[in-house]
Amino acid sequence: MSTDQFPAAEAAPVLSVRFMVEADASPGLLPRLLQPFAKRDVIPDRMWSHRAGAGMHAEIAVYALAADLARMIEGNLIQVVGVYSVTPVLGQAALLAA
Repeated sequence: MSTDQFPAAEAAPVLSVRFMVEADASPGLLPRLLQPFAKRDVIPDRMWSHRAGAGMHAEIAVYALAADLARMIEGNLIQVVGVYSVTPVLGQAALLAA
């Protein structure tokens, strides 16, 4: 997945984003998916997952995330062992007042 989907940081500094992840089901998958958020002190607003045979679908949503952090987290998620697809779904951008 290309990070070209994210707007420039100057245009939309804060995003609402859902990361849709497809991966092989494994016992340690969910903690590994949360690690890129934890190391940046980001608490997801919602996480949902379900298993489908040998695969797993997970959705991790953050309602206010800086565009540059969203790019980094997407890159980290695709590198998680067992992950074969990460699709960021952008919500309405929310600009914060200074």
